[in-house]
Amino acid sequence: MASVGFYHLTKTDLQQALPLLLIRTMQANERGLVLCKDDQQVQGLTEALWRVSQPIWLPHGCHTSDNQDDFPQWQPIWLTVFEENLNQAAFLFLVGGQSEVNLTAFKRVFDLFDGNDPDAVQQARQRWRLLKQNGHDLTYWKQTDKGWGKGV
Repeated sequence: MASVGFYHLTKTDLQQALPLLLIRTMQANERGLVLCKDDQQVQGLTEALWRVSQPIWLPHGCHTSDNQDDFPQWQPIWLTVFEENLNQAAFLFLVGGQSEVNLTAFKRVFDLFDGNDPDAVQQARQRWRLLKQNGHDLTYWKQTDKGWGKGV
C-alpha cells in the first residue's frame, strides 16, 4: 500500500506550497508526478514553477488536453491532467481533489487541499476515510507559521 500524506494548506496557496514540496522531492533524488484537475491548473502551476528562484528553476514538463511537452521520460517533474506516469515518478502529488486514482505504483502520495475551502476540507475527509478503509498508511500535515506540522 502507498504512504499517503494529506497536506492541509492554511497559510499559503497551492502555487506557493507545491514548489517547496517538489524541491524536497528533487533533493531526495526522486521524481514527482503532479496530477491536476484541469488544463488551467496545469498552466497556473507551470507558471509557479518557472517563478521559483531557489533553486534557480525547477525542471518540468506537462501534458494537457491539447499539448504535451517532448521527452517526458527526462522530466523530474511532470504535470498532467491524465492518470499517467510518463516520467516514472515515485512521488505522486494530487492537487485536484482526485479520489479514484491508482496509487500502487507510487512510493509516496501527497494529497494537497485548501484548508480555507470548506468543500475541499470535506472532500479530503472523504478521501481519508476511503484510503484508510483500503489499508493505506496515512499521515496528516497542516501548515503552521514555521512550516508543516504533523497532526493526528
